[in-house]
Amino acid sequence: MTQHNYPILKLKAKRERSILLKHPWIFSGGLDNKPKSEEGEIVEVRSNANEILGYGFYSEKSQISCRMFDWQNSPASFEEVGYWAEKIKNALVLRKAVIPPHTTTYRLLHAEGDFLPGIIADVYGNVVVVQILVKGIENRKELLIEAFKENGFNNVYLKTKANAQNIEKIQTSAGWLAGSGENSVEVIEHNLKFNVNFVEGQKTGFFIDQRESRLLLQSFSKDKTVLNTFCYTGGFSVYALAGGASEVHSVDISAEAVKLSEENVALNFSNVNHKGITVDCFEYLKEMPENLYDIIVLDPPAFAKNARALDNATRGYKQINMRAFSKVKPGGMVFTFSCSQNINKDLFQKIIFGAAADVGRKVRIIHQLHQPADHPINIYHPEGEYLKGLLLWVE
Repeated sequence: MTQHNYPILKLKAKRERSILLKHPWIFSGGLDNKPKSEEGEIVEVRSNANEILGYGFYSEKSQISCRMFDWQNSPASFEEVGYWAEKIKNALVLRKAVIPPHTTTYRLLHAEGDFLPGIIADVYGNVVVVQILVKGIENRKELLIEAFKENGFNNVYLKTKANAQNIEKIQTSAGWLAGSGENSVEVIEHNLKFNVNFVEGQKTGFFIDQRESRLLLQSFSKDKTVLNTFCYTGGFSVYALAGGASEVHSVDISAEAVKLSEENVALNFSNVNHKGITVDCFEYLKEMPENLYDIIVLDPPAFAKNARALDNATRGYKQINMRAFSKVKPGGMVFTFSCSQNINKDLFQKIIFGAAADVGRKVRIIHQLHQPADHPINIYHPEGEYLKGLLLWVE
């Protein structure tokens, strides 16, 4: 095994505690020196007393100067396929333990949640769709492609993310990194079918992280009228219909999203009461009559993509929840979510409290909702808990 001498990143005095506790992020303010290192290069992290703490990907462009991926005192061969293949293998072991039957789509790699920062990998049938988020991963993409192959994944498609290209200077273009195939694939989730276009769709093509919340909606939908706002591919709509909903409306500002939801409904059912509506969801919630829906689903895109957007995001979440609370039938339910990483679950619950208080109806939490088991949260990195949700009973 070839040994490598990596550039040294030294921390300021008394800044090593979080690294000893295996938190993977080192911020620029914690550095005693900037390593003589290229963007994305592996660096050896040392305490101010010169003790080796581990290894990570260096970034001069990001506020996070280093993302740790290894805490061993002697480096493994990071330039060998086997090291990265082992990380993917460990991630796959977890997925095989937690993915429900009759499901062919799941998250295989969840960045820090799988001790491999800077990469997301979602499986859609026989295709793995990856997002490269840091330069350090891009620099090792050939090793990672081979590592995926060693774990049985031969078709690998790269989906680019604009902010990673801007901040981390990711240069690899979207496209097939290994194998090939069509732009879309039909997948199964809890025995329901969905057509996923991973080339043109949002994120990697499908919101896998709502799988268990969709299943919960199915269990409550018998003979109910259901509104699915920000419907995208119509996941919640399909599950509601599978649960026996009497009527489902899928609303999105994007005509393409509404079309996708209608196609996915047609993929599963031949004669159901479903309607797609292309309109701004805020306006629809404002203008729709009261007592039309037994269940309302609020699953908007991230309103707070960064800390600066927090105030506007808070107002946005409060507004849509107030409108839902004021319009849902008495004894109705509201599924409400935030996928904004900058809004933690305590703040989200306070926002929902404010919305309920302003509307004046009695609102009770009957389920706390979160990301599923294939989106694991590294116990040392609580920031990985990004999806918050509540199922609310509204009197």
